Amino acid sequence: MATAAAAPVWSVDPRTGKQREQVAVEATAAEVDQTVRAAHQARTALAGRPERAALLRRAADLLDEAGPAVIEAADAETALGPGRLTGELARTTYQLRAFADSVDEGAFLDVRIDHADPALAPPRPELRRYKIPLGTVAVYAASNFPLAFSVPGGDTASALAAGCPVVVKAHPDHPATSELCAALLRRAAAETGVPEGVVGLVHGFQAGLDLVRHPLISAAGFTGSVRGGRALHDAAAARPHPIPFHGELGSLNPVVITEAAAAERAEQIGAGLAGSMTLGTGQFCVKPGLVLAPAGDGGDRLLTALTDAVSDTEAGVLLDQRMRQAFLDGVRSRGRLPGVDAPVTPGAGGEHTVSAGFLTVPAARLAAEGPHDLLLDECFGPVTVLVRYTDDAEIAAVLARLTGTLTATLHLGETESAGTDPAGRGARLLADVTPLAGRVVVNGWPTGVAVAPAQHHGGPYPATTSTATSVGGTAVDRWLRPVVHQDTPPALLPPELREDNPLGLPRRVDGRPESG
Repeated sequence: MATAAAAPVWSVDPRTGKQREQVAVEATAAEVDQTVRAAHQARTALAGRPERAALLRRAADLLDEAGPAVIEAADAETALGPGRLTGELARTTYQLRAFADSVDEGAFLDVRIDHADPALAPPRPELRRYKIPLGTVAVYAASNFPLAFSVPGGDTASALAAGCPVVVKAHPDHPATSELCAALLRRAAAETGVPEGVVGLVHGFQAGLDLVRHPLISAAGFTGSVRGGRALHDAAAARPHPIPFHGELGSLNPVVITEAAAAERAEQIGAGLAGSMTLGTGQFCVKPGLVLAPAGDGGDRLLTALTDAVSDTEAGVLLDQRMRQAFLDGVRSRGRLPGVDAPVTPGAGGEHTVSAGFLTVPAARLAAEGPHDLLLDECFGPVTVLVRYTDDAEIAAVLARLTGTLTATLHLGETESAGTDPAGRGARLLADVTPLAGRVVVNGWPTGVAVAPAQHHGGPYPATTSTATSVGGTAVDRWLRPVVHQDTPPALLPPELREDNPLGLPRRVDGRPESG
C-alpha cells in the first residue's frame, strides 16, 4: 500500500493571501516521537543552573544579532509591522535574560529546611524541601505574538529555566519564523554545550495531538482559542497518566467607567479606549472587549470621543483569512441583535483588511440570559461593545454574568480613586471585579503585559485552565514540582539541600530566611 505524502507547511502572506514558500511538512507520529525522545534525552544537560543560564543568555544574544532577519520573516507572515515586531523581539530577549537572572539567583527553587525537633509533640523529623523539573514540556505557540508567545517566548524560556527541555508545536500562521527561531535556539544550545535536541519543533494539527499524548511529555503550555485549548486540555487529562496543562484560552477583559470618571475626563477615556481596542488590529489577548459606560452626558461625550478616534483608525490586516472571516461573521451576527447599534460599523476594509468599529447596547439587554449573550463572548479583532448602564445595579447585573478573564479595568473619578467618595464606589467596584480577573487595572488600559517579577498573566476559566501565570518570574513554577527529603543522610543530599549551602541559594531554615 502506498504511503500518503506528508502535507506541506506553507508560509502565507496575510496581506495578499498568497503562499510565500513551503517551509516544512507536517510531522508524522514517528517524527513527533523522535523529536520528543531527543528532547527527553537532553534533560540531563539542563541539570546544572549555570548551563541553563548560559543557554538562555546565548539564545537572547543570537536573536538580537539576527534581529533584522527575524523581524522581516515575522512581518511577512503576520503583517504586524516592523515597529511592533521590533518591540516584541526586545521583549522576548529581555524575557530570556530575566529568566537567566532568576536561574542564577535560585529563589524559584523555594528551598526550605526544617531541622529535626524531638521535643515537639509529635516529634518532627528533619525535612528538606525544594523544587525539581517536571520533564519535557510541550509548548503550543500563539498566532498573535510570533516571538513573545511562540518558539522563543515565555513558555519556552520559563521551561528551560526550570530545567525542562521543550518541544514546540509551531503555529501555522508563522512557520518560517518558527523555523528560524528554533534554529537560533538550537545553535545557542550547541554553543553552550547542551544537545540541540533540547528544543524541538513540529508542525501540523495531528502532530499537536500526538505531542500532548506522548508518554514522555510531562506538561504543556498553550495560548490560543477556547476550542483548541479545551481539546488539548481534555486530551492531556485523558492520558493514562494525566499531565498539567496550562492553557490561555480566551478573555473578554471588561472595563467599568464610573459616572464620575466620565464626567471628569470623558474625552481622554474615549481616546484611550480607541487606542487600546485597536492596538495590533485588535489582536491582543487583553483587548478590552466589553466596556460599561454610563448613560447620560458624560457617557455621551465618551461615545463621541470614541467615535472620532475609531473613525480615524486605518484598516488593518488580521493574522490570516480564517480569523478575518470569523471577525466579519462575529460583528455581523452581533450587529443584528435587537437594541444593538453601531456608531462606527466594524467590517471589511478591503479584500484582505478589516476596519475597526464598536457596538452599543443598553445594559438591560444583558441582565438575563438570551440572544444577547453573544456579546459576552470574545470577538477577536478591532471591535468592542459599549454597554450603557443607568445605575450601579445594572453594573452589578452585567458583571455577575461574566466568566473568568485575564484582566478587568476600572476608570474611577478622583474621589473614588482616593477612597474618599461617600458611596465607597471605588472600593466596592474593585471588590466586584477582582474575582473575575488575574490582573486588575485602575485608570489605565490592559493592553501591554509587562515582563516583571510581580506580573500575573492568567485568570479564572476560560481565561486560563490553571491558576498559574505565563508571564513574569513565577511562570517558571508551572514546570516544577516540590520534593521533600526526610531524614536523608547528609552525604546523599543534593547540593541545594546541604547544610553548608554550597550553591549560595536563598533558603528558609526553621521557618526563617537564612542569613547570608
